Amino acid sequence: MVFEKIRAILCEQLELNEDQVTMNSNIAEDLGADSLDVVDLIMSIEDEFDVEVPDEDIEGIKTVGDVVNYIENAK
Repeated sequence: MVFEKIRAILCEQLELNEDQVTMNSNIAEDLGADSLDVVDLIMSIEDEFDVEVPDEDIEGIKTVGDVVNYIENAK
């Protein structure tokens, strides 16, 4: 459920197909997100899941799986 929502956000913001986004996808290297894309992505995730992601935590988030795990552990 969390993965599907995050995948939908990524696909919309980065203009990707769903099959391009897996749990192992590196957000920058595999999906082509730059630093501005990451900021937009984090803001969308915060709104969608009603969580706040501190800047120091963002540095540790590299893959889609990292995002999913972060959200699941934040609830």
